[in-house]
Amino acid sequence: MLDDGRPIFQQIADQLESAILDGSLPEDGQVPSTTELAAFHRINPATAGKGVAQLVADGLIHKRRGIGMFVSAGARAQLQERRRQEFAREYVQPLLIRARQLEMDVEHVKSLLDACARSLPSGTTNPLNINEFRPLQTTRRSLS
Repeated sequence: MLDDGRPIFQQIADQLESAILDGSLPEDGQVPSTTELAAFHRINPATAGKGVAQLVADGLIHKRRGIGMFVSAGARAQLQERRRQEFAREYVQPLLIRARQLEMDVEHVKSLLDACARSLPSGTTNPLNINEFRPLQTTRRSLS
């Protein structure tokens, strides 16, 4: 849940991003309201709103007046690209620097990655089960 030392609004934004990435919040799908997020996490609605506002500013979600917030078209691809760049910067570059220090060539690093990949169990990538919000969402009236 929320406890890793980073600001709570950032954790909310990251959890929503992860839900978009893994598909539990699909493009054009409705995002939990700030009230729902605040109630679920037992935080101030303004804090939840700040996390949601960050995603709006990034163009990942948008507001439909009188209906709620929805995942924007292309949000998943945008997040994937941003997270790939972050991954390269945070993990791949330091790995390659360390490999050079050990006089390992790229082919050796690739073979190590392949061996490690084969030994890993498959598992989920969603740190937040967005379906936990569904009971709150079912109380909403449909405007369609």
